[in-house]
Amino acid sequence: METPPHAPGNPASPVPSAALKVLAVRAVGTTAVLAELSGLPGVLALQALLLKHPLPGQVDVLAAAETVLVMADSPRSARRMPGLLLAMDLAVQKRAEGRLVTIDTVYDGEDLAEVGTLSGLGPDGVVSAHTGQVWTVAFGGFAPGFGYMVGENQVLNVPRRPSPRTAVPAGSVALAGSYSAVYPRQSPGGWQLIGRTAARMWDLGREQPALAAPGDRVQFRPVRELIDVAVPDEGIKAAGSPRGAGLRILSPGLQSLIQDLGRPGHTGLGVGAAGALDRSSLRRANRLVGNSPSAAAVEVVAGGLQVQAVGDQLLAVTGAPAELAVKGTAGDPEDEDVYLERNVAPAEPFVLLDGEVLTIGPPEQGFRSYLALRGGVEAEQVLDSRSTDTLSGLGPDPLAAGDFIHAGDATESRVVSNPEIQPDFPGAGVTVLDVVPGPREDWFGAAAVESFYAQEWEVTPRSNRIGMRLGGQALERNRQGELASEGTVAGALQVPPEGLPVLFLADHPVSGGYPVIGVVVDHQRDLAGQVPIGGRIRFRRVEAGG
Repeated sequence: METPPHAPGNPASPVPSAALKVLAVRAVGTTAVLAELSGLPGVLALQALLLKHPLPGQVDVLAAAETVLVMADSPRSARRMPGLLLAMDLAVQKRAEGRLVTIDTVYDGEDLAEVGTLSGLGPDGVVSAHTGQVWTVAFGGFAPGFGYMVGENQVLNVPRRPSPRTAVPAGSVALAGSYSAVYPRQSPGGWQLIGRTAARMWDLGREQPALAAPGDRVQFRPVRELIDVAVPDEGIKAAGSPRGAGLRILSPGLQSLIQDLGRPGHTGLGVGAAGALDRSSLRRANRLVGNSPSAAAVEVVAGGLQVQAVGDQLLAVTGAPAELAVKGTAGDPEDEDVYLERNVAPAEPFVLLDGEVLTIGPPEQGFRSYLALRGGVEAEQVLDSRSTDTLSGLGPDPLAAGDFIHAGDATESRVVSNPEIQPDFPGAGVTVLDVVPGPREDWFGAAAVESFYAQEWEVTPRSNRIGMRLGGQALERNRQGELASEGTVAGALQVPPEGLPVLFLADHPVSGGYPVIGVVVDHQRDLAGQVPIGGRIRFRRVEAGG
């Protein structure tokens, strides 16, 4: 996922003013646009200008090698952006010089000798070249704290490994193309490993979590040994011993996660928005119990969640309709004969009395249910959100048997809403999703584009919150080579070399190196998140302005 972009050139080199302009703007779905520039100097100038003077409706900005992704708060704002971007004068924009960060590095990487051969410098020459220049963090990468660093010269321009490693250790110092980077956590990767560091590239305990943020400069310093510092788990345990009112987790089912509306606005640090896959159902559940729309709730995959009330709790379950069974006791809990059972309706507030147990059954339709309790789920916020991000590891850990979730204070109204009518959810038939042509549809010929829209795609078991992997007839590209890594959005349909699309969901990487053939319209992302494993999808072409 950390495919390196094309060689960027030196952003500090003089650039003709004519090159510092937006060349073209492409729609990325209905709420984002992709500005294309001639190289990294223009990218950095545009990024700096947009951060200093945001466009109307601008939510976030993500720079890459040759593009800047601008995310908007609505389709209307996104439609206004191309004209504004094309009219911008970037020649007058100067990028402020960032902090200088020194990173102590032991140069004993597995690929050091290979890089020495590829570069013609030998191992000692690689170390000298790597430490003898100042690197600049151009933009964030595929994980929090992963920064694409550009050097002052091109002497270490080496290809990535032909076969990626399944696990690159945290702290690995690496090269790929004209970039250097440090892996902030263990993850798969195909970069050439030349060394290692104990520097904490991402630390939520710091005011600025990223040790080297975009714009900062980095000097690598060779050392013989490192003082290893234990890196704590970045996940946050939202559940602990009972204190006050809340819910005890008896069984989490297949997967139960704490989710709110996510953490937008941090893509420059490599942090995606995450959040509930079905945002409408989350808002509906919160509305039913009188919470603010963004209060944290429990997202349940395929049912199976079983919770016990500690203190009387006002709850609501929305999303995928399922049987909601409540079991309580009218006397001795050890006496099976005195258990009382009842069912409650979906999308309707109800009280789970102290000691009663709620079980969410398997969905009749759809895939994800949302359990809200009055006050919201209390959990520590990470970058202003309580959402669990399964890609980056940020936010609360997945719920487990024995955990306890506490009721918070996220109430917005004293009034509990009346029962609501839920929308239809995907069932045994085909779910039709409207798709805007992607920014890289031209990487595919007419036959491949026609096949993409004509066939029914099946959701495979390899799918998760990061992406929905689809099975069907593979699509052929009409272009060879790699696409420069660029920002992307939830709803994007990337097509890897094997030709089978991946529909990015809430926990997707913020950038990618595969062409996007289409983007699901924003208002149908909730529907996409409800298609179950084995479900079938057909895509319908619409225009971004339609």
